[in-house]
Amino acid sequence: MNLFDKIMRNAECRMQNGAKRHLVLRPFSIHNSAFIIVLFFLIVLAACTSESFNKRTVIPEAEWRQEDRVAFDVDINDTLNPYLFGIGLRHLENYRYSNLFVFLHTRMPNGNVTHDTIECTLATPEGRWIGKSSGSMRDLLVPLNENLLFPLTGTYHFEIEQAMREPVLKGISDIGLYIEKQ
Repeated sequence: MNLFDKIMRNAECRMQNGAKRHLVLRPFSIHNSAFIIVLFFLIVLAACTSESFNKRTVIPEAEWRQEDRVAFDVDINDTLNPYLFGIGLRHLENYRYSNLFVFLHTRMPNGNVTHDTIECTLATPEGRWIGKSSGSMRDLLVPLNENLLFPLTGTYHFEIEQAMREPVLKGISDIGLYIEKQ
């Protein structure tokens, strides 16, 4: 029995002494109330689920060469809602610098390409590492845009390369992107 039939079974249209038809609703049974509650929660859960992308690539031996780009393809289906967009990285505590500069190359679904230089701060001015510690490793999420609206639907291609003026940058163990619908 479909939903319309269930509703009509609980509602009766009657003629009383030739009067106009009127709708008499019977009280919902426990079975029907449970159905409505379940339907309500399914709608709420569907509205609250967020699309997200969170991937990282391991840098072999924590030695990131300038010519090595890390690439990610992300499918974006929503251009109306904002996204949280950022870089995720892990570094060793013996990393020599308090920051990391990267180039972010973005190819949009229409073929247009953008290039950005991004500084990721890894330590406070006092020299204390930022991010969660796990042994001699630090894990950090660097937000770049908290309300990013993607202009087009389709597949975006992102490439990240280190921009620290060293042919081999030692101490970065992995790098990635996170994109989460707000």
